[in-house]
Amino acid sequence: MYSRKTGLIFGFHGCDQEIIEKIVLGIENLKHSENSYDWLGHGIYFWENSQSRAQEFAEFLSKHPDRSHHPIKTPAVIGAVLDLGFCLDLTDFANLVLLKESYELFIAAGKKSRAIPTNKVIGSNNDLLLRDLDCAIIETLHTTRKEKKLQAFDSVRGVFWEGDDLYPNAGFKEKNHIQICIRNPNCIKGFFIPREFDNSFSKV
Repeated sequence: MYSRKTGLIFGFHGCDQEIIEKIVLGIENLKHSENSYDWLGHGIYFWENSQSRAQEFAEFLSKHPDRSHHPIKTPAVIGAVLDLGFCLDLTDFANLVLLKESYELFIAAGKKSRAIPTNKVIGSNNDLLLRDLDCAIIETLHTTRKEKKLQAFDSVRGVFWEGDDLYPNAGFKEKNHIQICIRNPNCIKGFFIPREFDNSFSKV
């Protein structure tokens, strides 16, 4: 009843400077990610309302080319205007219940037929950066809805606490963020090149 999001939001995607103009002009599109470890399942990923986090992530990938299928030479950010449509918003309790039910279904079906994937940390980092289990559960939910001829989710939205404590005994992490996974490309209403703030304008 209330899973359809109203209004538009800004999403930001870190990528190589070389492809930004091509995407804005409609010559190329952002890639649909289908990694087994994608945090919110398969789709096109954006940081919600955080150009700075998208830039930080692009710079990280440029220094760690082994962590990306598309190495970044010149880190940059492209903006997008998004309509989340019918959204699997994982800040909503009802959707978390759906996800837990999907997990139980996945486990029951896989006990004899396959190994159960796990979420994993990388190196000394305590964050679960490879989310094979979460990805499998979310994709199971989408598949189950399709089999039952239920309305497909256009997007998935999740909030994540990531990184070290912001300060001693903090309830915040250095890289807290909201991530958006767009499954239906029609949710992307347009792309833009983010502008720099105009400091010459002084509002009285």
